[in-house]
Amino acid sequence: MNAAPAPLLSNGRQSFSRAELDAEVNALADVLRAQGTRVIATLMDNGPAWVMADLAAAQAGLVHVPLPVFFTAQQIGHALQAAGVDTVLGPWALAARWPGAPTQDCEVAGQALCLQRLPMLPVALPAGTAKITFTSGTTGTPKGVCLDGEALQAITRGLVQALAPLDIRRHLCALPLAVLLENVAGLMAPLAHGAECIVLPLQDVGLVGSSSFDPARLQAAVVRHQPHSMILLPQMLRAWAAWLAHTGERAPASLRMVAVGGASVGTPLVEAARAVGIPAFEGYGLSEGASVQTLNLPGADRPGSAGKPLPHARVRVSAEGEIEVAGSLFKGYLGDAAAPPAWWPTGDLGHIDADGFVHVRGRRKHVLITAFGRNVSPEWVETALRGEPAVAQAVVFGEAQPALSAVLWPTRAELPDSALAAAVERANATLPDYAQVHHWVRASAPFSAEAGMSTANGRPQREAVFHLHADALAAPAIGTH
Repeated sequence: MNAAPAPLLSNGRQSFSRAELDAEVNALADVLRAQGTRVIATLMDNGPAWVMADLAAAQAGLVHVPLPVFFTAQQIGHALQAAGVDTVLGPWALAARWPGAPTQDCEVAGQALCLQRLPMLPVALPAGTAKITFTSGTTGTPKGVCLDGEALQAITRGLVQALAPLDIRRHLCALPLAVLLENVAGLMAPLAHGAECIVLPLQDVGLVGSSSFDPARLQAAVVRHQPHSMILLPQMLRAWAAWLAHTGERAPASLRMVAVGGASVGTPLVEAARAVGIPAFEGYGLSEGASVQTLNLPGADRPGSAGKPLPHARVRVSAEGEIEVAGSLFKGYLGDAAAPPAWWPTGDLGHIDADGFVHVRGRRKHVLITAFGRNVSPEWVETALRGEPAVAQAVVFGEAQPALSAVLWPTRAELPDSALAAAVERANATLPDYAQVHHWVRASAPFSAEAGMSTANGRPQREAVFHLHADALAAPAIGTH
């Protein structure tokens, strides 16, 4: 009796073998070709339909523009126009956003979707563009990064090669598939390796919007599906590790690799996660490099670093201390005819140690110069603050000031200011005097992308955070709570 084909894609209720996945992808690719689609945007939750749309776009030779569902209507409108999107695929509820645009039923993976044609003017794209990823970066206006198939395949091969010793057979997608990191490292690489991708609705892994996260739901999903690997943002790892420590539970032993990226992680968080059974490994990358460039791995691991360059990536540090990357670069930005240089200046400061591990200190443009002339990377201080169990989010200021100040949000809303004060004191003990925080205020609310206080991957929108708390920061210091 022949065994059933191994699943390659599942959502907890239905699964698809490679042959079944290929059939769905072929059918959708035919529909898109018949429509005359050139640039397609997807706007939907994680699930098999999203995966099939991504693969069908590639097979049909179309440009895919994945849009996160947490983008605002203004951000979505900007992205559609900037990329010259002529077709949108998503739930039927979206059709009301573009009244009068021609619509068509489109069933994908058993899900009823709407294929809608938009009257957008085509725009010039860099030759070979296969995918455009939009990142809000440091402003609320998304920036279009154009990637070609060659770069995406290079990073896929590099990840498959680097992770081969772990023999990962089940990957649970815990980030939105529209986020490039999950799209490439959590979907393309596992599928190329023949691993099963488990793509649940985001609320089933505890994510609501871009910043509301329930670690209990993630734990339940991991216990149920027993994945070998996941990718998390630092704030998700921090909340999950703290929840496990608080409840006395442990992460399932099935996990072999939990890659963490999107922002600085820090040694204390990696160690806290591992103490409760989460095999956390920090990595580093950027959209302009088609996602992840470096990664700590079992056997090549240095907590506090971003790991060594992956097989597809080349990394160096300029004379000014800026990290530069090559090997899987983007083709250019939307609306900018300039081709990227052979080595891309990341804007991140750092160094490569004698053993080849990359260390990232922070953004070059964020470096503060205090009133005493000391250069301080705020990310360095913020990582020390977030290394404290009481601190979930931190933003440090101090340009032209005699001392640094910070806006803090606790890991649990009920934590008193005294817990934050103790956390600041402990973090300060690990920092030189010129990098210590002398004045802090409690944030008025968690930093979120919806509120305009963080990017999709959790990086703070510093200007927005400062303006919201300017009066409190100008008030007498409260660090002696």
